[in-house]
Amino acid sequence: MIFRIAALAIFLPVAVLHGQRQSEQSVKDPGVAVVAAPTKHLETVDEGNNATLLMQAVPDNSVPQPVGGTPLVLTLTDAIAMAEKNSPRLHEATAVTQRAVAARRAAQAYTNPSVEVFEGDQYAKPISTPGIPGLLQHYAGYQTIEIPSERRARQQGAQFAISSSRSGEQAISLSVVSQAEHAFYSALRRREEIQHAEENLQLVQDLLRRVQVEVDVGEKGGLELTRAQAEVARATFTVRSAQLEYANAIAILRVAVAAPAEANLDPRGEFEPRQQLPPLQEVRERVLGTHPAIAQTQADIEAARASLKRERALRIPQPTAFAEYENQPDLSFWRAGFTIPLPLWDRRQGQIGEATAAIAQSSAILEQRRLELISATERAYEQYQLADQQATSLEAGSLRAAESAVEAAKSAYRFGERGIIEVLDAQRVLQSVRGDLLDAQYARQSAQVDLEELGAIARGAKH
Repeated sequence: MIFRIAALAIFLPVAVLHGQRQSEQSVKDPGVAVVAAPTKHLETVDEGNNATLLMQAVPDNSVPQPVGGTPLVLTLTDAIAMAEKNSPRLHEATAVTQRAVAARRAAQAYTNPSVEVFEGDQYAKPISTPGIPGLLQHYAGYQTIEIPSERRARQQGAQFAISSSRSGEQAISLSVVSQAEHAFYSALRRREEIQHAEENLQLVQDLLRRVQVEVDVGEKGGLELTRAQAEVARATFTVRSAQLEYANAIAILRVAVAAPAEANLDPRGEFEPRQQLPPLQEVRERVLGTHPAIAQTQADIEAARASLKRERALRIPQPTAFAEYENQPDLSFWRAGFTIPLPLWDRRQGQIGEATAAIAQSSAILEQRRLELISATERAYEQYQLADQQATSLEAGSLRAAESAVEAAKSAYRFGERGIIEVLDAQRVLQSVRGDLLDAQYARQSAQVDLEELGAIARGAKH
């Protein structure tokens, strides 16, 4: 018996110290991939009956280790800058704006003139008074005369198309930044879950070691040890699940910021403190007055109206001025005039009807955008308020009460006044409260990001 106690006293501190060093190293070097670590077993020998008892321990790694390369420390500002620089969606939106600018140049250009040059030979026919044979030359030029109202409408439509594409680019920029923020805070949340799970694991491991010693000296029964081992297995599974969620969050963050595939992202930061929101009516009016989606749809309506004006103006025939000169062997002449198309069969009714329908379509899209923005604003506003109330309540009462209950249960267990079940129950309650608090804080932060994307509140100084 003395030999067994001495062996435990020597081995257990070394195992604990080794686990703490591994955990600290894991926190310093977090990564993306979840790497399985070998499972250790502590073996103690009962000298009385030579029976072997295997006590399952837990892999001593923490945050998932990077597969290779130095971790890239990423703050929120860095993530946003990387997303704005590398996002293919923003590059596409920029290209759309450049196309609209080029289309305006095309709308401002005048119609090019046409030039004709003919040259040939003139032959005399066998008649009484034939013409003189020789060189025949013909020169002519044509210029279409644009209708001023059609030209103005065409230029206005091109200008509104530029405004629409620029507003769309702003909306996509807000969306890209918002996605990067959501992914960044999600990664922080998953990392915090790993920390909570590891703290819980450390506690149940400590209980397992205590119970093991008490069982070995005969103070506890084998049932207590079985319960502690089952709780360790449960806590280990929770740690592994949290690590898997963290790896998924890092993968989503990599896509959101368009990071290189070989970069080992290491997000660092914390949730923002709560803030007081303006009244809902004020927030709603601000969103409808400033959001780029509204400005884009309004520009589309004006562009459709300009297109309707242009189609109506095109009903007026566009004359073509021409002048020509011809040099024949025996004479020369020139002439000038106009060519005017007659709108007898095509009165552009189809084009006018199409432009009118485009105005109605853009107007309907504008109303739909307003409804969607109002709904999104109200949803984010209510989510922020409810999550803030829940987080404040948990921070002020439930969390402190759960922490106190765990400390009281642990103290009572040390003095033999409570069993291991009471300690484990108190620890489960604490884990549940901490998880609820983390979920509430993330929900509040997510709602704040949505409100910032909508333009309901100004973005923080973090940007």
